[in-house]
Amino acid sequence: MGGVSKKSNAATEQLSWKTRIAYGLGDTAQNVVWGAMGILTFFYTDYAGIDPAMVGMVMLLSRCFDGFSDVIMGFIVERTNSKWGKSRPWILWMSIPFAISIVLIYTVPQGSSALQFAYLFITYNLCTTVCYTALNLPYGSLSAMMTRVSKERDMLSITRMCLSPWGRILSVSATLPLIKVFGDNQMAWVEVMSMWAVVALLLLLFCFSQCKETVVIEARKNVAKVPVGKALKCLAVNPYFWAGMTIWMMQNVIFTITGTILPYYCKYIFMNDSLYSGLYLLETLITIAVMAIFSPRLLQRFGKRNMSLAGVLIAFIGHVIFLLNPYDFNWVVFSCVVRGIGFAPVQSVIFGFLGDAVEYGQWKTHIRQEGLIFSGGSVGTKVGSGLTSAVLTGLLSMVGYVASSSGTVQQSQQVIDMIVDIYMWGPIFVWVVLILVLFFYKLDKIYPQIMRDLVAREAKGEL
Repeated sequence: MGGVSKKSNAATEQLSWKTRIAYGLGDTAQNVVWGAMGILTFFYTDYAGIDPAMVGMVMLLSRCFDGFSDVIMGFIVERTNSKWGKSRPWILWMSIPFAISIVLIYTVPQGSSALQFAYLFITYNLCTTVCYTALNLPYGSLSAMMTRVSKERDMLSITRMCLSPWGRILSVSATLPLIKVFGDNQMAWVEVMSMWAVVALLLLLFCFSQCKETVVIEARKNVAKVPVGKALKCLAVNPYFWAGMTIWMMQNVIFTITGTILPYYCKYIFMNDSLYSGLYLLETLITIAVMAIFSPRLLQRFGKRNMSLAGVLIAFIGHVIFLLNPYDFNWVVFSCVVRGIGFAPVQSVIFGFLGDAVEYGQWKTHIRQEGLIFSGGSVGTKVGSGLTSAVLTGLLSMVGYVASSSGTVQQSQQVIDMIVDIYMWGPIFVWVVLILVLFFYKLDKIYPQIMRDLVAREAKGEL
């Protein structure tokens, strides 16, 4: 009996563009909501009047819980068996709860600090720890269940990353202007986020209807359930899981740094917080253009490791140049442009790195772990972005940032200097980490042999 069922030629089949686009729109849906969440700290401090130290503590604690929920969800996906498969049904089951949970985040009550802390903690965790985790992790692992062809997974990742920013573009570029149209107060945030929640729900349902799980490995049916300890050990000894997790983590760290600090940068250095939407739109459009036009060609010619490393080096050099004049708006524009160009190649194939780690893990340990590898990768991203948020808000609180629901407080020079320093030096850390990880990444070279070995093993009924 062959390793891959006759029902699907998932080991060689090329996915249609309709399938690729439908899959990508699933991330567009999540980013309609998640894009606006990128400026959640700004809402908390300048509209709900919450101290940034409280915001940072809630996000840090929540990310730690979120990390545990990712691992739990990974095991749940591995053990899910439904008529729709393992990962796909969760997109259907969690789409409505996710849409509702995002609106609840913005209905922060006025009251004591204890009441607000409790409300922030509960609603933020309902959305991120429960609903988003149970939706996003199965969505990510679904790509490894749709095809086993590395280049096809890379194309799914490229399509996903080309389409997902449009969700953020819609929400980030339109949220703050719409807030001002709807009254520039907390209720305006509730109304705008309700709109984004409806858009996300419709796109998620379309993604579910078009994406099918086609990877069926007959040899897997003969393997007993893997104990939790053994499964975690197999994950821990997979070096390319750690590489993929770190790459994904650094994506979220840079998004957290720019998404958190750039609105403050525009408001207190350039005296116009609406500039953030324009800068975000510019950087995102450049990233999409580079991913859509150049990433498939670069992937075909150089492979994902080489093209990613070259892009990160461009981003690093460009940001070093920006440090020459960080107070000039034109130089901030320059930093956004260079970041958009340089980060596009690695961002486009992030999930291809994790998909290849699934095949490597099976080859090395005889255990296949789509759910755990994608959930483990997500643990790193959430803990990383949570720590980053906590550090950023902690630094602002340390130098005396004054929160106000009216948003009209004049900040001290120490606060202004801290905002500038974070935006100057934070990205440098990200680029250095990525350069080191990609320099030592070697899986592209041995992947063809890995797949030949797996096909031969599965033909004999072995994983």
